[in-house]
Amino acid sequence: MNCLKTIALSLSLFLVGLVGPIQAQLQMNFYANTCPNAEKIVQDFVSNHISNAPSLAAALLRKHFHDCFVRGCDGSVLINSSTSGNAERDATPNLTVRGFGFIEAIKTVLEAQCPGIVSCADIIALASRDAVVFTISIIHIHKTLLYITICLLFPIISFVML
Repeated sequence: MNCLKTIALSLSLFLVGLVGPIQAQLQMNFYANTCPNAEKIVQDFVSNHISNAPSLAAALLRKHFHDCFVRGCDGSVLINSSTSGNAERDATPNLTVRGFGFIEAIKTVLEAQCPGIVSCADIIALASRDAVVFTISIIHIHKTLLYITICLLFPIISFVML
């Protein structure tokens, strides 16, 4: 039986090799012509709201991973289940994924500016990127302020201890 599995795996890898490399056509400013402010809208929303829940940055990054993991980044992790069946959102691995309301709020703002233009997958990707960058900036600022505070207080503490 192991021999059959090995042959099947080898054949699968060979067939994948025949297909050749897949090239994504990613580009910066993809929405420059169709929704020029898309990235700015997402960035502004994230910067105005992520400070209320900085842990959401990790949740959004995880949501992006879960969206892209199965069949590529398609926004399917946002789809609600219906009476006809369960959606990816309600699959067991996704039950603890957070940030749906955050992404939906960004989608609402984008739809008001550019109806039907920006994909849900791109909203998740942009929001994840901006949330992580903004949160790292906040952490850096806090570390810098802490360092300054320690530097200012150290001479006073040292003097008092003498």
